[in-house]
Amino acid sequence: TAAAAALPLSALAHVGADGGGHHHFLDSLSHAFAHPFTGADHLAAMLAVGAWSALTMPSLRTAWRAPAAFVALLVAGALAGFAGLWVPGVEPMIAASVLVLGLLVLVQKKMPWSAAAALAGVFAFFHGAAHGFELAGDSGMAAVGALAGIALGSATLHIAGIVLGHAVMQRHQWVAKLGGAATAALGAFMLTKLA
Repeated sequence: TAAAAALPLSALAHVGADGGGHHHFLDSLSHAFAHPFTGADHLAAMLAVGAWSALTMPSLRTAWRAPAAFVALLVAGALAGFAGLWVPGVEPMIAASVLVLGLLVLVQKKMPWSAAAALAGVFAFFHGAAHGFELAGDSGMAAVGALAGIALGSATLHIAGIVLGHAVMQRHQWVAKLGGAATAALGAFMLTKLA
């Protein structure tokens, strides 16, 4: 996350409608799957959701709920973007999500799973709207591939965050605090660049 903060802000930006020219199912699937891994904002937010869930809901029976809500509302936001719905404040909300989720990992704020899922879901809708608006030129099977890629890429990062939270951060609290602080710093940096 610290290295990502040093990247130019353009690496965090969304390229706009049909930025990649991906018009086939597999092209759309691979592009959408890769995007959360290549955009520092999405990478940080999605890992943080998984780590926060693992740290505050140690049972795997409950730790999956906020990440699942994130994926569901990410897809809903992407569908809104595909439909051409312009969602105001997408970039500030994405930056705010990185800041808030980083702080939640840092302080390991516990809340009822329904509140955690709702919070993650609100942020996810904006992440999804950004993806959907970028890929709005896709239609048919290309759109299906993009939605599947977004969902699979995000779920993979959430699972990685849960594993990291359970395997490392629960045992080594300094890793959780450092990771949360670095993620929050990235979010704050992104917000200042948007101001």
